[in-house]
Amino acid sequence: MSSLLRLATAGSVDDGKSTLVGRLLYDTKSVLADQLDAVTRASVDKGLSTPDLSLLVDGLRSEREQGITIDVAYRYFATPRRSFVLADTPGHVQYTRNTVTGASTAQLAVLLVDARKGVVEQTRRHAAVLALLGVPRLVLAVNKIDLVDFDEETFSVIAKEFTAHAESLGYDHGSVVTIPVSALEGDNVATTSERTPWYDGPTLLAHLETVPVASDPHEAAFRFPVQYVIRPRTPEYLDYRGYAGQIAAGTIRPGDEIVVLPAGLRSTVERIDTADGPLDEAGAGTSVTLLLADDLDISRGDLIAVAGRQPRVTDELTATLCWLSSKQLKPGARVLVKHGTRTVQAIVTELTARFDEQTLSSVDDPDSLDLNDIGRVELRLAEPLGVDDYTDSPRTGAFLVIDPKDGDTLAAGLVGERLP
Repeated sequence: MSSLLRLATAGSVDDGKSTLVGRLLYDTKSVLADQLDAVTRASVDKGLSTPDLSLLVDGLRSEREQGITIDVAYRYFATPRRSFVLADTPGHVQYTRNTVTGASTAQLAVLLVDARKGVVEQTRRHAAVLALLGVPRLVLAVNKIDLVDFDEETFSVIAKEFTAHAESLGYDHGSVVTIPVSALEGDNVATTSERTPWYDGPTLLAHLETVPVASDPHEAAFRFPVQYVIRPRTPEYLDYRGYAGQIAAGTIRPGDEIVVLPAGLRSTVERIDTADGPLDEAGAGTSVTLLLADDLDISRGDLIAVAGRQPRVTDELTATLCWLSSKQLKPGARVLVKHGTRTVQAIVTELTARFDEQTLSSVDDPDSLDLNDIGRVELRLAEPLGVDDYTDSPRTGAFLVIDPKDGDTLAAGLVGERLP
């Protein structure tokens, strides 16, 4: 079992997500005493008899005043069985873009619904985004179960509806779990509730501790976007030429044959340097400097890949976009595409489909994409890129679409014809 689980939370406004995250931190004793004292004092000032655990996570003053979550925040907690990195994302529709950010590296997502409201539009939208990003496992936390008197029928109806929706998005039955919880009172969060005798599944924390997750993709083909070329030109390092960056996927060893894209130059890895000394092997997520056997013309933005399993080089992309801007996208738009460490100019030549996450249908040849739309597009690039399909390599199959006028991020893009 993996000792680390990366998870994201999502849910509609006022479903109690901040309280649930605060409860997880509180029940795993991941809160410092002075933090808890401050929350207790603030809760008393609000006239509450028990600590408002949502205050543990809504850290921005504007968030506390409005009672909403605005930005993605990463929380770290642990139990004796596993460590967790939790991306806490907002629930408001206008912050759906932040859900894309938080879920992009998640191995599991916890979706909340209010037991009184059930599955709502934003629930379906979040589920579609999670499916699109390839998050492999979902947990539906039916929160505020205490406000419906712990009614089994209410829970069953919500669980059945959501499971059917998730399966329509491509999830199999075993990858979706539904749990009745009360974040405010702690029922089925870390301890089994006696008030839901009809529920015989695990608590939320027990499920998070034991759910099997895929390990980091070291078995994937090696991908290394060059971030910086190191040429000290000092007497001690007169001929040193190293290529620095973070390994996006796979593993590399001295002696491995590589290809530099998009040019197609070939060489072998001579040494792998780090701040702590050379390595015999380096895997995904490791920041290294590669030294090659040949003196090649390599610069920032190039992609070093293992020879024989390199990505395709192309100046035309079929991709799915999560449109994150209030500016409308129409065919013919000129944009920038940022892929790894390389940014190139591009034109949106065609909008081929828009996905309706509510009806699970697609509209062919839409006139435009608007804020929070998911659509398939055709892009023509001014310079070729070495890209993988997102389903094969998420790190090198993803890109950003940027407004060339002001540098704003317009969309998150996934290479390939993937739609939920």
